[in-house]
Amino acid sequence: MSAPTHERVLSGRVVRNATGSVSARIDLRATTAVLVMLLLALAIALHSLASGDFDVPLPDVVRTLLGQETGGAQFIVLDLRLPRTLTAVLTGAALGVSGAIFQSLTRNPLGSPDFIGLTVGASSGALVVILVLDGSTNQIAVGALIGCTATALAIYLLAYRRGAQSFRLILVGIGIGAMLDAFNSFLITRARLDDAVGAQVWLIGTLNGRSWDQVRPLLLAVVVLLPLAFWQSRHLNMLALGDETATALGVPVERTRGLLFACAVALAAVATSAAGPIAFVALAAPQLAVRVTRSAGAGLAGAAAMGALLMVTSDWVAQRALPSGPVPVGIATGLLGGAYLCWLLIHE
Repeated sequence: MSAPTHERVLSGRVVRNATGSVSARIDLRATTAVLVMLLLALAIALHSLASGDFDVPLPDVVRTLLGQETGGAQFIVLDLRLPRTLTAVLTGAALGVSGAIFQSLTRNPLGSPDFIGLTVGASSGALVVILVLDGSTNQIAVGALIGCTATALAIYLLAYRRGAQSFRLILVGIGIGAMLDAFNSFLITRARLDDAVGAQVWLIGTLNGRSWDQVRPLLLAVVVLLPLAFWQSRHLNMLALGDETATALGVPVERTRGLLFACAVALAAVATSAAGPIAFVALAAPQLAVRVTRSAGAGLAGAAAMGALLMVTSDWVAQRALPSGPVPVGIATGLLGGAYLCWLLIHE
């Protein structure tokens, strides 16, 4: 295979193969920013693996991850802490990409699964399993997945009028989310006290008790869905110009919007089923990534890296930094995301 040739364009670099049949533009600043965010997320993840009630020296953590350590360190790192950390990274990346797609499709910085009602729908499915069916952890995840998917389908169908317009998606999503929120409150008020407490903890969003049984399906879903989202994202910037302009540029608007919508819904659903309705990560990660990378359009790689960084940082804050002791990670993301939302509403 021949070596690629390069050509500088604006702030980036165009990479082509020798024949010129395949090319891609790489934004050097954005690529550097994404790598820095990934390195920061890795550093915080390693610190989380090393710290806790029983501290493990960082060299022992690295040797354990490389399969060179046995005994107590292996059990603490691989069985107790690594599933939680991987769940944080994967759910953060999934929520970041999902939020970036929704914000680009709706052309609205508030267009995220939190505001459109998808996480409320996932909560409804999970609460039915927890409070009505008395299901297991895996069944709760399946219930959340079904609830999120059914809610997304209802929103899309109700918003479809000669195409799914962005403002209709948001308004219909807010309406359905309000009704489902009332349904969730009804379920909790009618439940037994101990069941209601457990349901409320899940509704906050938590990584407690995560094991490899939750990590494996989450990892499989993310590995399948993220490349699909990245492949379809090449049309996002053109969709942001409007349907007529995108059609003139050769983009199959409704098919592309439907595929991106389905991919964003699936990412939000698997993330919510794994960790509960984590607040504000899908909202804040894409906007923060745009400001860090200074990219002109929807940068899904930056949103994924920022989402992973926000989640592992929030989990460390929830477990180690708060004076009240360990709390569910949703409390930390709510604090960080609420502050960001206030800043966004003041400045935008």
